[in-house]
Amino acid sequence: MSVRAEQLQRAAWTKASAPKTIGICGIALGILTLSLALPPFGVRTVPTPVAVGILGAAAGIWAISRREARIGWIAVVLSLVGVAGALLAMRATSSNLEGVFVWSALIAATLRYATPLTFAAIGGMFSERSGVVNIGLEGMMLTGAYFGAYGADKTGSWVGGLFIGVLSGALLALVHAIFTITLRADQIVIGTAVNFLALGITGYLYNEHYGNNGTPNNLPAVPDVNLRFLAHIPPHGFGNFLYNSIGQLNLMVWLSLLLLPISYVVMFKTPVGLRIRSVGEHPKAADTLGISVYRTRYAAVTLSGALAALGGVFLSIGFVNSFTENMTAGRGFIALAALIFGGWRPFGAFSAALLFGFSSALAQRLPDLSASESAAWPVLFQTLPYVLTLIAVAGVIGRSIPPAAIGRPYVKQ
Repeated sequence: MSVRAEQLQRAAWTKASAPKTIGICGIALGILTLSLALPPFGVRTVPTPVAVGILGAAAGIWAISRREARIGWIAVVLSLVGVAGALLAMRATSSNLEGVFVWSALIAATLRYATPLTFAAIGGMFSERSGVVNIGLEGMMLTGAYFGAYGADKTGSWVGGLFIGVLSGALLALVHAIFTITLRADQIVIGTAVNFLALGITGYLYNEHYGNNGTPNNLPAVPDVNLRFLAHIPPHGFGNFLYNSIGQLNLMVWLSLLLLPISYVVMFKTPVGLRIRSVGEHPKAADTLGISVYRTRYAAVTLSGALAALGGVFLSIGFVNSFTENMTAGRGFIALAALIFGGWRPFGAFSAALLFGFSSALAQRLPDLSASESAAWPVLFQTLPYVLTLIAVAGVIGRSIPPAAIGRPYVKQ
């Protein structure tokens, strides 16, 4: 290739990549806009975050004008939200801000809130990559939560609770598989029915076994992993920050993090994952090659239920150490949104789960910023994760490309 051709190619690449780069810079400026008003920066002058926000929005608008609409709009929205958030933060006292935005505590809480979503989202990935929509993740999580607590209570061991909870989720997923794969029923309707079935079964069994007394206070709990050595990493302040952030997390949080690379390798680097993806994209071609579409989908949906139930088990005996009716509170649907937002990939889904986890952690602390005595404010802040879910899903609808055969029952010729 001649020097002139190389120069032209480099210029074309630069021209194509510049809008994306500027858009990413706009996103960074939008995040910085809000960060400036929060600890440890604590900027209390209005013009500074406003100026940074205007720069971020301008970068986003420039990217939009150069056909990088998605990144550009994210930059614009983040910049506007950053300015609004910074102005609200400046209305709070510095002591309130420092009490709410303890970053080590927020990181730890984010990981805890993201863990059940991660288990359920990865479970949903296996089911939907095989071509079966799994709206029933919520019900499978709830079933795992109840039977995890019940199993731990009756066996006297968190290991027993973990095993029984996972088994219950797998069995419920098997019911979903029978109706959607063998009987070829509408997958959305059956998934919704599974959710109501789980709500009814767990509610009945909870009242039957525990009544008004609730689950015992001494339920065997999944242990925390204490990494004391982190506190001794120099400098001392950084070591304490690490220890307070990730040094006292529950064992199941680490299991969810370990599941990410494992699920990625299985799905995208092994023959098993290739079979799952093939029956979700072109089931007839897969069948022609000797891959059993029914068997593969049954296995994927059952595994999906088991993993979603792990998220429920974490809620009941790893997080709150008790069970209450409908304690999943829509987390299965948020996990489904994380899966879509992440493009049906484990690390993408985990990133979205972290986003929703952070919003949940923040929602617990935001009422402390307000000096208002109104009881409505804490309730309003609790809606933040669900509002964020709606925004996230609305932002990716039509852009994320699902498996080609998802939702379509397969009839063997």
